[in-house]
Amino acid sequence: MRKLIGYVGTKDLQEVTVSDIKNLDVINIAFGVIQDGEVRWEHPECKRFLSQIRLENPNLKILLSVGGWGASGFSDASMTQNGREKLVRSAVNIVQNYSLDGIDIDWEYPCIRVGGIDGDSRDKENFTLLMKEFRLVLDQKKDRSYFLSIAAGGDEYFTLCTQMDQVQQYLDYVQLMTYDLKGGFTILTGHHAGLYSNQVDLFPSSADRAVQCFVQAGVPIEKLVLGAAFYSREWKEVPDIDHGFNQMAQTVGNYGPPYHTLVNDYINKNGYIKYWDEEAMAPYLYNGETFISYDDKESLACKADYVRSKNLYGIMYWEYGCDETHTLTGWLRKKLDS
Repeated sequence: MRKLIGYVGTKDLQEVTVSDIKNLDVINIAFGVIQDGEVRWEHPECKRFLSQIRLENPNLKILLSVGGWGASGFSDASMTQNGREKLVRSAVNIVQNYSLDGIDIDWEYPCIRVGGIDGDSRDKENFTLLMKEFRLVLDQKKDRSYFLSIAAGGDEYFTLCTQMDQVQQYLDYVQLMTYDLKGGFTILTGHHAGLYSNQVDLFPSSADRAVQCFVQAGVPIEKLVLGAAFYSREWKEVPDIDHGFNQMAQTVGNYGPPYHTLVNDYINKNGYIKYWDEEAMAPYLYNGETFISYDDKESLACKADYVRSKNLYGIMYWEYGCDETHTLTGWLRKKLDS
């Protein structure tokens, strides 16, 4: 059975519905942070919510995700063996204190300084050494088997800055962040979470290309998890040509409305028209001025079909709080199992 993994913000743990708890295989709690070389996540109030989740679905795995966009600390902490041991020990202590099932590492981005994140060319090797240390320490705990996963950037830059052929042996699975493929760094409109690339595209990133890239880098395809987006990217002042697709906007693709807001106020409402790109298997909205890229039930069904046909590990999404309709998790479960 293909796995369904959802990122759930700490504040949203109490909002996960009973139905979604039963539909999910893994919850990644977002996020633990690194301070003074140690992982910190101090939320004793969540123990009650975690217990309730486990009562509803004893088979559900709950991992603490460490890092995220703008989170620094990995590069410095991983620079020495003592630093890696300190970081790992602090994370594993949290896992045991909260009776969690493992750790998910969201290091964005090894070797690169961007978004306030520290980076160093030595990260390429140290990333491997950090995962090795995590696996070693987690395997020493005999009370249960613990999971170790990463969230990886869904493009070639991540495989160039890591040793994925070595890293993968320490991981249970690799989650591809196949969203934000266009957006914050580009003024050219396009699909930020498209399943396939368009033939005519200056920046042909897509989920399928990411899968191929990581397989070529040495990750077994059955360890790969495809990423889906419960939020949108939007570009402003977009020329009214080809419904705004593949056009130069006057802004980069900033974060747009979450899925529930799109449903309530945007999709075929208030001047916005929904279009479907048969080549990319992705929807988008345009109102003559603003272009919005997102995932919906149709594109998620295509991704579920892809995961099953290619024998990937499963699908993960960012993030639970962006779907207050509470429909997408159940939809993905149904499509993964069909």
